[in-house]
Amino acid sequence: MYGVYDTAAEVQDYLNHFVDNRLPIVVGEFGDAHSDGNPDEGAIMATAQSLGVGYIGWSWSGNGSGVEYLDMANGFDPNSLTSWGNRFINGANGIAATSETASIYGGGGEPGGGTAPNGYPYCAGGSSSDPDGDGWGWENSRSCVVAGSSADS
Repeated sequence: MYGVYDTAAEVQDYLNHFVDNRLPIVVGEFGDAHSDGNPDEGAIMATAQSLGVGYIGWSWSGNGSGVEYLDMANGFDPNSLTSWGNRFINGANGIAATSETASIYGGGGEPGGGTAPNGYPYCAGGSSSDPDGDGWGWENSRSCVVAGSSADS
């Protein structure tokens, strides 16, 4: 979302059109400034959050050819954020306040998704993945843990 998405009204109209029509959408790229127009990143992030739409800011680091202002980190260093990086990560509607860890990486902690405290993924099939009843299962060519079993610790 660059160029023409420089007002909250334009951002809201565009994203609401997709959501109202039950169409999938993700804001695949935007920055806080750009040579072809300065998008309203605040409106993009706030509208995306309010509608439950995902967004991806551009870009972590390493831009050249005059668009280095799009870097979120100086020299790929997560401890050295640019003003754009700090805004995207820590600002209002930023990813620190709005993101959730995907269940495959341990978010949610629900059976069939997430990671047990011992670091193994939970079995999506529950006890049906554990024919001998020891709490350990086998799914997707890897060991898994049945939630609530003796192995779930």
